Amino acid sequence: MNILLVGEYSRLHNSLKEGLIKNGHQVTIVGNGDVFKKYPVDIDVDGTFVKNNFLLNKIRHLIFKLTSIDIASIETFIRFKKHKKSLLNYDFVQLINETPFNIGSYFEKKLLTFLFQNNKNVFLLACGDDYRYISYLLSGKFAYSTISPLLDNPNLKTAYRHTLKFVSKKQKQIHDFVFKHIKGAIPVSVEYHIAYENTSKTLPLIPNPVNVDKIEVVPFADNGKIKILHGINRANYLKKGNRYFEEALAVIIKKYPNKIEVITTEDLPYKEYIAHFLSAHIILDQAQAHDQGYNALEAMAMGKVVFTGAGAAFRKYYNLKDIVAINTSPDSSKIAENLEQLILNPNQIQEIGRNARAFVEKEHHYKAIAKKYVDTWRTNC
Repeated sequence: MNILLVGEYSRLHNSLKEGLIKNGHQVTIVGNGDVFKKYPVDIDVDGTFVKNNFLLNKIRHLIFKLTSIDIASIETFIRFKKHKKSLLNYDFVQLINETPFNIGSYFEKKLLTFLFQNNKNVFLLACGDDYRYISYLLSGKFAYSTISPLLDNPNLKTAYRHTLKFVSKKQKQIHDFVFKHIKGAIPVSVEYHIAYENTSKTLPLIPNPVNVDKIEVVPFADNGKIKILHGINRANYLKKGNRYFEEALAVIIKKYPNKIEVITTEDLPYKEYIAHFLSAHIILDQAQAHDQGYNALEAMAMGKVVFTGAGAAFRKYYNLKDIVAINTSPDSSKIAENLEQLILNPNQIQEIGRNARAFVEKEHHYKAIAKKYVDTWRTNC
């Protein structure tokens, strides 16, 4: 079959593509590589000419500030149209999100209209920020979430302006438009499964695919110090709960200066960021989630201990008996306590790392997940 994957977040569609190809399908990814992360795409429609030109980019930001129009979106639209003959008549099309190009509602709708008009079987992932998911988070039904800081402090509205645009009138129109034309929406994690439950066109959860054939287990390096990696994406600092990690690390560094080494990175491209995984024993991923994103799963596949969402709902869904990751809530004292436990008991790091790898192989194997997608598409087309 010939499959088009539209958009990319955290390498999800690249891993799915690898599984689909292994299973005998032809796959094309069209997208912008997810901004600074620069994930591979086959058809790149990013507005790079405008963004990479210092003067044009300055003008771009000024125009956006005055009019809310991003001229890089115009370049994306033009690039997409140049490739339109390569975007027709696929057996299945999957959108990474209801706004997979993230170029503003006017041009977004034009590109989506083209895809809907020229492809019969279009599916949507419940992934990233979208109208339905952010609306659910704003309801406060989760004990904590990426939006908890805003619920606790409405003065953070400016910091959350990008997130809040996903519940705007324009976004609701895009959401309704997309749901009118798709065959179904597929949640990628327990959080989205809960947020999308009992809503129209929602299909069963399919976990993120991970190419375990490409990811080797990194042997536990016992060189006298436990290495802890804290990767910061500045734009998502509040949402990921990075301050709780920083507060916990301050305690641990003071208490065990000779037992640990902390590596902190900020806004690195994917290839540079993933390289740091190799030397770290512990990865600090998210403090306000209920499931793992792709970077956490890659680290788990390497046999690392990851501080991330792994609470009751997650454990119940996968019927877990063993600890595969350290469940992390917005509580710096608890994070510090869990870090201390691992620092004083390195054997637990090895045990949890083995559990993590086994879990990813069982529940996230890219070829098995690719088959689940194809079966779901075929059943619901």
